[in-house]
Amino acid sequence: MRVVIAEDLFLLRDGLIRLLEAHGMQVTAAVETGDELLAAVAKERPDIAIVDVRLPPTFTDEGLRAALTARQTQPGLPVLVLSQYVEQLYARELLADGSGGIGYLLKDRVLDSDQFVDAVRRVALGGTAMDPEVISRLLTHNSSAGPVAAVTPRERQVLALMAEGRSNAAIAQQLVISERAVAKHTASIFVRLDLQPSDDDNRRVLAVLAYLNR
Repeated sequence: MRVVIAEDLFLLRDGLIRLLEAHGMQVTAAVETGDELLAAVAKERPDIAIVDVRLPPTFTDEGLRAALTARQTQPGLPVLVLSQYVEQLYARELLADGSGGIGYLLKDRVLDSDQFVDAVRRVALGGTAMDPEVISRLLTHNSSAGPVAAVTPRERQVLALMAEGRSNAAIAQQLVISERAVAKHTASIFVRLDLQPSDDDNRRVLAVLAYLNR
């Protein structure tokens, strides 16, 4: 798997390179700015880009903007965004094109190497990897009114894990319930949120997140 990294902090950038290469991935470019990211993506045609939201010179949202531009110039480019803080706006912008292959993780998740590498691989394959804290904020923000208010506590747990990109089997294992129970909860969630059921894991995650974040 070919990876391009955009991260201005040397220690984190170097750590990411070492971590990914230790798991058999090839880091073809590691850059510091949004412009360098776009150049690297155009040259290397990577399988995934891992991008810090805030890059020089203003350290606001240069990384995110560059990532979105890269997805426009190279449609379907999987992008995993790293951020120091939860920003709901960033999650919404990443989800806007609805094409999948996206991830948004807090930088603290990098400390769990297995979890981080799993997220990288999931996104590179066209899946979704949303940070649990982001999902929690989205659920909290939307829980006081509308259809989300009707979701039961157990369904909320299923919904949060679903939005992280987990399969029914993984959700069942996490909650120590059967896959059949997960399927029933999922069907109920779709009814409550007025969403079309889908066996496509990525599509259902995007649909749920888009609904919760609107």
